[in-house]
Amino acid sequence: MATVTKENIGLLHEKLTVKLEKTDYLPSFEKALKEYSKKANIPGFRKGMVPAGLIKKMYGPSLFTDEVLKTVDRELIGYLQNDKLDIFAQPLPLESDFKQLDVNNPSDYSFQFEVGMKPDFTLPDLAKAKTTRYVVNVTDEMINKEIDRLQNRYGNMKDLDTVHSEEDVLNVIFMEADENGNETEGGIKKDNSLLVKYFKEDFRSNLIGKVTNDYVIVQLDKAFDEKELDFILSDLGLDKNDPAASLKHFKVQITKIGLLEKKELNEDFYTQLYPNQEVKSEADFRNKVKEEIQNYWNGQANNQIHDQVFHQLVDHTEIKFPEGFLKKWIKTQNETGKEQEPKTDEEVEKEFPTFISQLKWTLISDKIVQDNGIQVGPDEIRAFAKQQLFSYMGGANLSDDQPWVADYVEKMMKDRKYVEDAYNRIQTQKIFEWAATQLKPTDKDISAEEFTKMVESHQHSHH
Repeated sequence: MATVTKENIGLLHEKLTVKLEKTDYLPSFEKALKEYSKKANIPGFRKGMVPAGLIKKMYGPSLFTDEVLKTVDRELIGYLQNDKLDIFAQPLPLESDFKQLDVNNPSDYSFQFEVGMKPDFTLPDLAKAKTTRYVVNVTDEMINKEIDRLQNRYGNMKDLDTVHSEEDVLNVIFMEADENGNETEGGIKKDNSLLVKYFKEDFRSNLIGKVTNDYVIVQLDKAFDEKELDFILSDLGLDKNDPAASLKHFKVQITKIGLLEKKELNEDFYTQLYPNQEVKSEADFRNKVKEEIQNYWNGQANNQIHDQVFHQLVDHTEIKFPEGFLKKWIKTQNETGKEQEPKTDEEVEKEFPTFISQLKWTLISDKIVQDNGIQVGPDEIRAFAKQQLFSYMGGANLSDDQPWVADYVEKMMKDRKYVEDAYNRIQTQKIFEWAATQLKPTDKDISAEEFTKMVESHQHSHH
């Protein structure tokens, strides 16, 4: 009768030995051999009439090995399930001499495997963690800027004959050239649309008075300030980190001149932006805009709380790992090599810190999900798909019950990769939402500029 024994060989690292007696696998081998002889199609013999000795000689070794290994797998899986061993990955076979398998001399065999055990651990008490909820102050300047943006976005474009102010909109063609305006053969050629005020202040006078089809010669770094220069370089397909890129000359030809007439602040405009809402006066409008800006920054602050949660959980949860086993397991994982050559020790050591960090978060996430019964249902995935669709369409005011929307959602529900990704994203969001309810953060007022700098600084420190 088959037996499985366990022996500790390191931290959370066990060796499993599967011992087989020949009676454990021999009957199934003989049965497989008989079934194969019935189906074998060998020239010179009628089907089902091939001598057993010939079948055994031709196919016996491979069938014998298959049946032995099937028996080993069955015993190993049964042991893991019965003893409820919580392990990482699949058991790794230790060096086994498969030459010991001899179809002509069935015997008792031993096979050895190693497994890495998942550790027990305790999560930190989030209620005792020092966390901060940042409250961004919405200023009149922020409200004015957003109102100005909305007036421009919904305004009307009026065609002009001549460039007369820094508020004029120019449709232009950038053509790579030399400093005299001679176009570079095979050079960059790109349409763009930009305001006169996007050019440097001391360059704008070169544009005033120009008419359609007129042009100016520009050296990029002399025509644009740093912020606009980065945008222009990107649009032209140039590398902003290449010093030579900003020194290039372009012939910029005007193809159209326009002036954006801002939308008037009146009840029609308020109703266009906020249908079915009581926004009648400019004061109502400003309050609504302020509310939306505050909601945006509250969302950003909420993301920052989630970042604090992540660090509290990862930095303050002590988890031991079976490093010896995991390094061996990583070595067997080869995603690029066609011949599945094992990774080198150097490759494993290089990957290991990132691997352990990700594995730690996975274990923490799994524990939170199990301890708190966090679930994700099909309807939540459907709602996620619908929300994504509306987001792709620019947040248009679409109706939920349109047939094509339902068709799109059901199509996505049949995409296994999409469903898995959506499931993971929703589950992760729920993990952070649960964790946030455990916190007792201190509120802290902060300006939008300070908050943005803090988040950017934190992101840079993690790259």
